[in-house]
Amino acid sequence: MEKHEDVQYCFQDRNSSCRKALLLTSIYITLYIFFSLISAVTVFLNVLVIISISHFKQLHTPTNLLILSLAVSDLLVGLIVIPVMTVAITESCWVFGEYFCAFLLYISCLCPSLSLGSLVLISIDRYVAVCDPLLYHSKITITRLMCCISITWCCCIIYNAAIIKDIVNVQIPSRCLKECFIVEAITWGNIIDLVITMVVPCSIIITLYMKIFVVARSQARKVFSKEAASVSGVKTVQANKSERKATKTLSIVVFTYLSCWIPFIFSFFFLSFLIDNLSFIISFLPFVNSLINPIIYAFFYPWFKVTAKHILTLKLRRS
Repeated sequence: MEKHEDVQYCFQDRNSSCRKALLLTSIYITLYIFFSLISAVTVFLNVLVIISISHFKQLHTPTNLLILSLAVSDLLVGLIVIPVMTVAITESCWVFGEYFCAFLLYISCLCPSLSLGSLVLISIDRYVAVCDPLLYHSKITITRLMCCISITWCCCIIYNAAIIKDIVNVQIPSRCLKECFIVEAITWGNIIDLVITMVVPCSIIITLYMKIFVVARSQARKVFSKEAASVSGVKTVQANKSERKATKTLSIVVFTYLSCWIPFIFSFFFLSFLIDNLSFIISFLPFVNSLINPIIYAFFYPWFKVTAKHILTLKLRRS
């Protein structure tokens, strides 16, 4: 009887209610502080990227426009997804209702889809820049990229809304009352959705980057084998180096994204074999990727360091 009294439930008047997980106060506060810092830094760094590309006209290039799209999706992760996921993970009782639970699932699926869509467009942009550089400026224009980004965002918004609407209508059973929806078993619908939203885009990205690296390697050999004596030759060599550097930086962004998401995909199928702490880290790893991207820009893009300095010292008008 004493043990029974020690057990606390989320809703004491319901027999099917979840048991309330009681954390130590120090652990509870530490988790909130830790995730709040991750959220704040993610928002801060991505806002720097967005202001930099939006404000400085020198940065209004097709490639930077794609980086801007990626930064906006990363900003949404830091601003909405990480805080809500922190509450959902830390608090054992879901008290926000069915509609907010659906919103959590929707935004958690939408932001990664937007990021992956931007990465697919970045891969196509880099493929044309490296493999067909003479026609790059005629094929890849800001107007065309804005249309592609708009179409990608609309498709992601509509597709994820349809998926979440289907989930809410079906009323996936939770393990207990007033718990946010949990998928109890892997269905063919989950597998098809995973193929459409992850496997196909990732396959496109990996295929394009494999071709990019093969072409870039052959171009590098040709450049080093010929002496660029003329001024035009020097400019061509510098342009090729610039394109290769941009490709290298963006490939790091792409493969960082994949390295954060691939463990999560495997855990989706083999979650029962993972210990609780490991599954917790893996489930949160994809959202940390939104923090990593601006750090990559800071290390590899000199323009980001310069613009960030102008923004932080409030010298935007004089820049």
